[in-house]
Amino acid sequence: MNKSSKSLVFSGVQPTGNLHLGNYLGAIKNFVDLEKKITCIFSVVDLHAITVFQDPSELKNNILETTAGFVACGLDFKKSIIFNQSSVSEHAELGWVLNCISRVGWMNRMTQFKEKAGKNKENASVGLYVYPNLMAADILLYKATHVPVGDDQKQHLELTRDIAKKFNNDFKVNFFPIPEPLIQKNISRVMSLRDGMKKMSKSEDSDYSRIDLQDSEDEIIKKIKKAKTDSLPIPAKLDDLKNKPEALNLLNIYSSLTNKSIEKTMENMAGKDFSKLKNELSDVLVATICPIGKKIKELKNDNQYLQNILKDGTNRAKIIAKKNMDKIKEIVGFISY
Repeated sequence: MNKSSKSLVFSGVQPTGNLHLGNYLGAIKNFVDLEKKITCIFSVVDLHAITVFQDPSELKNNILETTAGFVACGLDFKKSIIFNQSSVSEHAELGWVLNCISRVGWMNRMTQFKEKAGKNKENASVGLYVYPNLMAADILLYKATHVPVGDDQKQHLELTRDIAKKFNNDFKVNFFPIPEPLIQKNISRVMSLRDGMKKMSKSEDSDYSRIDLQDSEDEIIKKIKKAKTDSLPIPAKLDDLKNKPEALNLLNIYSSLTNKSIEKTMENMAGKDFSKLKNELSDVLVATICPIGKKIKELKNDNQYLQNILKDGTNRAKIIAKKNMDKIKEIVGFISY
């Protein structure tokens, strides 16, 4: 990563409420490491959340709970900018400009829309169809140079890069930097504890499919004990787990929590029963997750404190957003007063 003073990371997390281990290992743990090295802006992306209907009072609570999760996991709101997306109107404003830069063919290639809309895509919201353009606006509004991405977001970042290049070419400017991906090492997507082919998700019916950040010690131990694995001992080679996604998932989670490569974990665990891994994984999860859950619960009791964090972050984000949006309007040919 280019560590120059102009380097900037942008990333967002949807306010779905009740953050789980997938959110922590897939995003927030990485955020905490990043803010030690580079200027960061982290957004609770509530505009993205309403691409499917949200109960208004639940959405408000989820925005605050996600903010509490950021802080409880170790993000420093005085160092990084933390705000909710809808409070900076330039996101939506630039989103419209980029709707007019982006091409329908590009949208049609977005695999996540097909997955989320399913067979009934004619009834999906237009917002769900074009939200990759809003995601591009989130990044480009701050002229971010780097974006942390998982496997399921690489396509959206490629789209952002295409939009930035097209904008620069169309208007013959060198305004938007072409953002680079930051690929997190040593962790693949965190999958369901019940079905290793599905991503860990709040929407899955069974509570035993995920570790929530507010789970108690007993709940964590019980969920790991019931997690699917394999009756055979842990193999020494990664290839031997090709058709055993649940077992691989537990080893990946353990590796990420202990900051080791999956190969190193398997080398240490080879020949042992999965019950041994489950015991060690439970210990590491309890030591990592329970303090976070306790802090989230404390922060949720002080909504004003959380709102103050978002208000301060909004004020700081708006300074950058307005300056860049004013220049974008000038480039496009709008008249501003």
